[in-house]
Amino acid sequence: MRWLTLHLRARRAPIAVASAGGCAAAMWSLWSLCSDSRAVGIQLVVLTVLLLVAALTATLGGPDDALEATAALPWPRLRAAHLVAAFLIVVALPLATLATGARFGPAWLVVRDAGGLLGLTALSAATIGTARAWFVPLGWTLAAILFPQSEPVVGVALTWQAQPPASSIAAGTAGLLGFGGLIAYAVAGPARRPPAEAAQQ
Repeated sequence: MRWLTLHLRARRAPIAVASAGGCAAAMWSLWSLCSDSRAVGIQLVVLTVLLLVAALTATLGGPDDALEATAALPWPRLRAAHLVAAFLIVVALPLATLATGARFGPAWLVVRDAGGLLGLTALSAATIGTARAWFVPLGWTLAAILFPQSEPVVGVALTWQAQPPASSIAAGTAGLLGFGGLIAYAVAGPARRPPAEAAQQ
């Protein structure tokens, strides 16, 4: 248990979880104060999920790149468990509002976008590094919200984040990103930082 506590501290998990909770509370308060509708708009739900994923992105990498590459610990299982825990946090915070006056839902939309965006973030962490892993989800999601497409199939797939919950194409795209990111991150881990960048940590 002591090792787990040290590991979470090294990954800055307590601060990240607190930041995610603060983001969720801020978005809930904003909708509660500015709208008379109990159901939160889909764009705000998607942005909230994106913010929660971004808040937890820093936990995908540790302070020691060399340690991540050793076989001293079962890293693939630990990384997979880490992503699953992050997914549960991102899903739980919005869904906790379903019993309140500002409902961030529907539930499937939250689950779909949380899985897809976390997978995309993990895939980015494994390829371009943890520090830049949030760039791709942010840019892609903002473009999807601003320019949603209802057809053709490629357009729907490219704007999967902002599609209605019933969209099977969006669900398939999110599923591919989620599982692809999980496998890539669990096996490879975060990309190593350049020596100059690592020395600044």
